[in-house]
Order: sequence, then structure tokens, then C-alpha cells
Amino acid sequence: MNTHPLTNSQIQQFHDDGYLLVQKLFDDEETELIIAAAREDHQIQDHAFSVDDTSGRKTKISLWNHPGDDIYGMVCRCRRMVDACEQLMDDEVYHYHSKMLLKEPKVGGAWEWHQDYGYWYSNACLYPDMLSVFIALDPATKANGCLQVIKGSHKLGRIEHGRFGKQTGADPERVSHVLDRLEHAYVEMNPGDALYFHGNTLHCSDANNSEQSRWSLICCYNTKHNDPYVEKHHPGYTPLDKVPDSAIKETGAKVSTASQQSWLDPAADETIGADDYEEQ
Repeated sequence: MNTHPLTNSQIQQFHDDGYLLVQKLFDDEETELIIAAAREDHQIQDHAFSVDDTSGRKTKISLWNHPGDDIYGMVCRCRRMVDACEQLMDDEVYHYHSKMLLKEPKVGGAWEWHQDYGYWYSNACLYPDMLSVFIALDPATKANGCLQVIKGSHKLGRIEHGRFGKQTGADPERVSHVLDRLEHAYVEMNPGDALYFHGNTLHCSDANNSEQSRWSLICCYNTKHNDPYVEKHHPGYTPLDKVPDSAIKETGAKVSTASQQSWLDPAADETIGADDYEEQ
């Protein structure tokens, strides 16, 4: 069993750039099973909430804390994912939360520049030693609002986040100066590709102006040493039960149930809201 799926050069690239694109982390069969499950899963739609961009366009997000035994749980618990995260973070990681992003044709909104740790800082995590894995389920292109990143921006530390327009994001004046100095990249992806990115990496996305949907699954991880010092709406350290990579195909297009997923619903909890959650 290969518990070190990433090469030394890939790990170095992540530390240099703040992100790492792995093409075809999930093969065609696995990706088709994931997207088929998501399209048929009424729980995804039932628990989705919308985040407006500055023009009023909406992106839907379904978010849950603890992975179940459905296909989404197999994805975020499979060894190729978790072992790679542990290589990149140089520590044991646990599942912080996962989310399905539904950026629909013509109506899917944009998102301002932000860092995930810009939000997670407020969740009592002392270190930015956290990362997300963005998995493309549809093709992600410039036309349908693919992820954009600023290369090396994770080295800047956490940038102040606040309310700008209708969204919470990084200080736009500071970001404008960052863009003058660092490389800005569009991350176009094919279904099954995955982008690992650091909690302090600045990223954003444009609206979906195309006729094609841009659905994606994002799995977020925290490090064991970064266990939050007080309880928040995302979980503290919970040992992650890894599964073999084969579990995805063996599980098939099994969808979530209320008993499997720990769904978060901002409308049902006055202490949290859409701005507590970062969209890609």
C-alpha cells in the first residue's frame, strides 16, 4: 500500500506555490459515480443554501461536517486523498468539513478574493495549517467560473477579511497590491482533477456565464495539532477512518441519508450564516 502518493517535487511545488493540481486523481468511472450520486441526491438540494455575489447571482452550497459511508465519505476518507494531505501538512489530518458547490449555468455567482483561513481563523484555529481539496465534477473553465489563485500568496500570512459589497472577503486594496506583485492563475480542470490548496492561498471565481454547470466537491482538512481551542460549528479533532482507494467504486453511487451526514443549515441556526462559509 502506497501511503506516500505525492512525490517530493509535488510537495515542494505546493509549499512554493500554495497549491498543487493533480490531474485525474479520480478516474472516469469514479467521477461519473460521484456526479451521478450528486445529481440524484435530494439531500444535496434540500440542505443547500445560496450565497449572492455583488450582482445578485447565486451559488448554492451544501455543507456537512462528518463523513458518512456514502460515496462522498469514501472520497474524503480514501487513502490517496488523506495520505497526500498528511504529506503536505506534515501531520495527521482530520475531516474539517466537505461541501458540494452548485454553480449553475447563467445564474451561478462569482466570489471575491479570499483565504479559507480568513474565515477559519474565527473558528478558534490558531494556525493556518489547513487545506482544501477542490475536485472538479464538471469541466471547470474560464467561461463557467473556474477557480483562480494567486501563486505564492499563502506566504503573505492571513489578510484581514471583512464585509465588502454583499460578500465577506479579503481586503480588496491589499489584494490589488498583491496582484501587482504575484502571479494570477486560472485553474481550468477536467472532471476528476483535484486542486490541493493551502488555507492562506488567495483564491476567487467568476460568475458562470456559460451554458454548462460547474459542480464541484470540496473536502477540507485540519491538522491534529491545530485542534480549535473552543467548540465551533465545524468539528474539533476527530480521528479520520481512512478507507482503501477501491472503496469509491465498491460503494458506487450511494447517496447520503440524514443519519449519515452531519449537515449544516445556516437557516436553522441563528449563530451561523452563509458568510461563515467560504465558496470557491
